[in-house]
Amino acid sequence: MKLQPLATLALSLGLVATLPLGAAVPTGLRSAPVTVVTGTAQGLALDAVVEAGRQSVIAAQVQGAIVALPVKAGDTVKAGQLLMRLDARGAQSGVDLSQAQLEAARALAAQAQREHQRQQALFEQQYVSQAALERSLAALQAAQAQVRASAAQTTAAHTQSGYYSVSAPYAGVISELPVSLGDLASPGRPLLTLFDPASLRISVQVPESQASVQGAVRVQLDGLPAFVAPHWQWLPVTDPVSHTRTLRLTLPAEVSAVLAPGRFARVWLPGRVVSGAPARLLVPQAAVLRRAELQAVYVIAAEGRPVLRQVRLGEARGEQVEVLTGLREGESVALDPQAAAQVR
Repeated sequence: MKLQPLATLALSLGLVATLPLGAAVPTGLRSAPVTVVTGTAQGLALDAVVEAGRQSVIAAQVQGAIVALPVKAGDTVKAGQLLMRLDARGAQSGVDLSQAQLEAARALAAQAQREHQRQQALFEQQYVSQAALERSLAALQAAQAQVRASAAQTTAAHTQSGYYSVSAPYAGVISELPVSLGDLASPGRPLLTLFDPASLRISVQVPESQASVQGAVRVQLDGLPAFVAPHWQWLPVTDPVSHTRTLRLTLPAEVSAVLAPGRFARVWLPGRVVSGAPARLLVPQAAVLRRAELQAVYVIAAEGRPVLRQVRLGEARGEQVEVLTGLREGESVALDPQAAAQVR
């Protein structure tokens, strides 16, 4: 954003009020000097993203129309909970057929068993030959093999039928559901995306030359107070194109509970203390006036007038924030911008 001339900016916002030349700071208008910090640690601020450590894109293993869809995007589901059901009438017919074939094979095997027992008794009484006994035994073994084959086909048919019900592999939250009731599911087509909210983490790409952490790593997320990452992990691979390494940060449980994958984050990596580093200017955060993209403070001029001045801010440090441009050492700012704007 281009910096507007101070007069134009003040008139457009209607925020600047002046005092007569030489007037003192108005009674009750509190101010604070700009704090100068030297010998500070030269840290590194990087953009990062929240990601799920466990996330699954679930697809069907069979083809069929979606006939039941009891969940929607944003729902929290339990492990094993039904997510959707496909039309399984064709598969159920296969199950019934396999079951009938299994019952027929068992009946033939039972008959072969009885026949073999009769042939065994007759052979012992020397009424039939050894060949007749062996034929009855072979018939019995063939019938038993057919039973085993039919049982395997029935198990496969039941397994195939189970593919028409899609269940949650673990407890999590549904983040995407690109299908609707009646859509045709096919093998490989994504049906929904599920992630585990307890596995959320922050991933940040760090330049290889600065891929080290000495001290606490702070994280800032919009709408949440800054916090220190309890744990972090460096991935052992360096990207050959960007020459960066991936740093993964663990989120506290209370923070992870209100986040979702894809959210933007700002990570502050600490650095070593440099005694000869340029001084940094800090002001209280309460002194900063924010209007859309405007960031400004009321500076107490030499004659006592509160004057609006646009600034560019840097890293927040608790109750204070760094000012990169717009202020000088020795100046003071009004702690209550609203009160300063009302000065006449």
